[in-house]
Amino acid sequence: QVQLVESGGGLVQAGNSLRLSCRASGNFLAIITMGWYRQAPGKQRELVADISSDGTTNYADSVKGRFTISEDNAKNTVALQMNTLKPEDTGIYYCKADVVHHIGESDYWGQETQVTVSS
Repeated sequence: QVQLVESGGGLVQAGNSLRLSCRASGNFLAIITMGWYRQAPGKQRELVADISSDGTTNYADSVKGRFTISEDNAKNTVALQMNTLKPEDTGIYYCKADVVHHIGESDYWGQETQVTVSS
């Protein structure tokens, strides 16, 4: 079993910054990819950003240039620095990890982290 513990989030005014962090722990051999997804009210969950074990990053077009994802492989932790936040960044954010077990690969999700950006 793998646990993802998220921290960060909260309420900020537009233009300000927030930092989300997610740490993976449990029984796995390696992490393939870690990332952040979000779900706004009435919308589907969407990828915000993810990072592979080799450092390759992937961002949603809406956050490019404002958000930065980084990883600390030694600590199995990924962070999402969110700058110049906009009201449309409001939503529930989820950490996701794709990991390798002895028997194959699995996906795990963290708990909900609310991000609210006021105008």
